[in-house]
Amino acid sequence: MLRSDFLWGGAVAANQCEGAWNVDGKGLSTADCMTVGGIGKVREFTDGVLPGVYYPNHEGIDFYHHYQEDIALFAEMGFKCFRTSIAWTRIYPDGDDEIPNEKGLAFYDAVFDECLKYGIEPVVTISHYETPYALVKNYGSWRSRKMIDFYLKFCETIFRRYKNKVKYWMTFNEINVLRLHSEMSAGIRIGKDENAEQIQLQAAHYQLTASALAVKLGHAVNPNFKIGMMMLYPTFYGETCNPADQLECMRQLDPHLYFSDVQVRGSYSSKAKAYWKRQGLTLDITPEDEAALQAGTVDYIGFSYYNSNVATAREVELIGGNMLNAVKNPYLKASDWGWQTDPIGLRIALNQLYDRYQIPLFIVENGLGAVDTIEPDGTILDDYRIDYLRQHIEAMKAAVEEDGVDLIGYTPWGCIDVVSCGTGQMKKRYGFIYVDRDDEGQGSLKRLKKKSFDWYRKVIASNGEEL
Repeated sequence: MLRSDFLWGGAVAANQCEGAWNVDGKGLSTADCMTVGGIGKVREFTDGVLPGVYYPNHEGIDFYHHYQEDIALFAEMGFKCFRTSIAWTRIYPDGDDEIPNEKGLAFYDAVFDECLKYGIEPVVTISHYETPYALVKNYGSWRSRKMIDFYLKFCETIFRRYKNKVKYWMTFNEINVLRLHSEMSAGIRIGKDENAEQIQLQAAHYQLTASALAVKLGHAVNPNFKIGMMMLYPTFYGETCNPADQLECMRQLDPHLYFSDVQVRGSYSSKAKAYWKRQGLTLDITPEDEAALQAGTVDYIGFSYYNSNVATAREVELIGGNMLNAVKNPYLKASDWGWQTDPIGLRIALNQLYDRYQIPLFIVENGLGAVDTIEPDGTILDDYRIDYLRQHIEAMKAAVEEDGVDLIGYTPWGCIDVVSCGTGQMKKRYGFIYVDRDDEGQGSLKRLKKKSFDWYRKVIASNGEEL
């Protein structure tokens, strides 16, 4: 059985749902500079907002003006929690402003109050792929150590403002994606003649230090805060029992555990240091940083899991996935976007993380992006989504009930349709709630319940027993 206080809910990000990109004093973020891509197409991070270019995040699904309606729908499903993020540029428009924007702070007061009215616990990601654009232009984003102080000022402002409204926090969304897509995750452009790993790992160190200092700060503001890390977890399999494939499997996972090792254990692993030496990397790490990392370890691990990956030592063409390229797995089916569905991989992920760290885990993203069709009678029959989620919840429960994993909660990604992070599309839908919006930004924004809406309501009401 799952714990009686298990946090069932759903997840979104401010930049993918709120819209209102320049309303009530909000500043420009990196997410506001991301164009629409498409299947197999990478979104472009432009130099500011260019005329005549479509930026889907500018309007999103207009959660900014629909939050009451949307949270009421979450409550109807029985949500125990709602994971969202705070847009940094709603609070500090340029990131280095002296005074926070009161209208931005008031908006999140209203959102959290609306959640609490229904007994829904806010779960807040502090920075979710939306660095203030002014910090990118003026400081090079997380290339600069100065970012630590800007981030901590933001943290202190929201910790103090919402200390009696928010208990669960996460410092950075999918922090390890800095090594995969540094432009999207942190607005860091790397030139062809630059050493990408040097830049990425230095920026990562500044983020890891900022995270640790934020954990310590948050606990000082409210000792009851639960402050976690958040990572993309890429379950890997070796393609064969060839030891070379198994070694490659380990090597593919190591760059991701690099981050969780620091955030959970409080120091860089000997493997990380050996890697720096082997690659000729020299990082700006002070004794004060090392002390901060040790003092600011996280309370739990939040992670995203959508699909697994296959590693091979042979030269072969790779297929796409959730920001990773890997060998196609012949035992699995793939989504419309090529992501291979693997619920057992979630159970393996839970076991690998819990065995390694022995602290509570929280599945804060999991879901199926698919094209949904409205039937003539107005229904949306997303049985494929129900099937995906059912299988993953069964795997999640097995990890808890049979393997002894300590799991806090489960928040499927895009509980309401939002702009896709990877492609900028709307037709790549994840939600239990359909939003009338297309890839060109057209539509009424009307909310419609999908078949999965009532299914998930029953899942929550039965604490996962009725699937």
